[in-house]
Amino acid sequence: MGVGVGTSGWSYPSGKGTWNGLFYPASRSKRAGTRGFDELRFYAEHFDTVEVNATFYGQPRAEVASGWAARTPAGFEFSLKLYQKFTHPKMFREAAVRSAPGSEGPLLDLLAQVTQSDVDDFRAGVDPIASAGKLGALLAQFPPSFKDSPASRDYLARLLRLFGDYRMAVELRHRSWSDGFGQTLELLNAFGAAWVQIDEPKFRFSIRQNYLPNITGFYYMRLHGRNVANWWRHDHRDDRYDYLYSAEELNAFAETAGAAKELVKKAYLYTNNHFAAKSVVNAVMLKAQLGESIEGTYPAELVERYPEIRDLVATAPAVRAAR
Repeated sequence: MGVGVGTSGWSYPSGKGTWNGLFYPASRSKRAGTRGFDELRFYAEHFDTVEVNATFYGQPRAEVASGWAARTPAGFEFSLKLYQKFTHPKMFREAAVRSAPGSEGPLLDLLAQVTQSDVDDFRAGVDPIASAGKLGALLAQFPPSFKDSPASRDYLARLLRLFGDYRMAVELRHRSWSDGFGQTLELLNAFGAAWVQIDEPKFRFSIRQNYLPNITGFYYMRLHGRNVANWWRHDHRDDRYDYLYSAEELNAFAETAGAAKELVKKAYLYTNNHFAAKSVVNAVMLKAQLGESIEGTYPAELVERYPEIRDLVATAPAVRAAR
């Protein structure tokens, strides 16, 4: 039994919410012949798991996954989001239209349907991580528009069946799924899938959860932040994740996760409030509250910005890129 604490994503190189200059160097060497600074290697010196967002926006590629596995130590685990075609067909269509204007129509609707080839491509893409023993779980994150209905339940069951030989974590966000708690639990339990426990701003249609594990195989929790004001209306999509949990707010999740890890084989906790490395700070705070060791040294800039971790981490001088 154990617990893995990490962040959702490890690379946020641009915008006002960048991690550069906080967790990573402010600038990188561009000299020919230098490898430069490796964000993933540096991240893996501090955390033993990460949730990958990149696989949501495009099918994973084996050569990329192989590189991730090679650049992380033994025992490190990746939890991977399913490609958007599996969970967000509308978003998939919109992306296809942007890349090929005028492609709307029956052919695009046909292309948006999940096929065995899509499943095979995803499997092939993540196989290097799975073969290295570094695959945590696959995350099926559905949008708030995905409501409980006979058709939705049938589709979810099909998806869980297609990926049945992996740990599957399912994030449902519409309240209809918790209103039909018994049916939802029965469906997920039948496939050994973890019902993802989420914290985010709550609205009338938001899912309600008890934060308890539904299976003994593993537990999966995601903390998105509580930025109510910018959740639906924002200048940039990253603005909604501009939120820092207080120690008191995190303590409730640490207590729940601490209890859950005694009931399951593995618990995964990911902080998704990634704006300006706030997820890094809150992941450190969670590790401390859970009694987990805090590895690595942290840049002085991060500690200066977030004094909440001053007494929790070892501080190093500013991180500099390789020269």
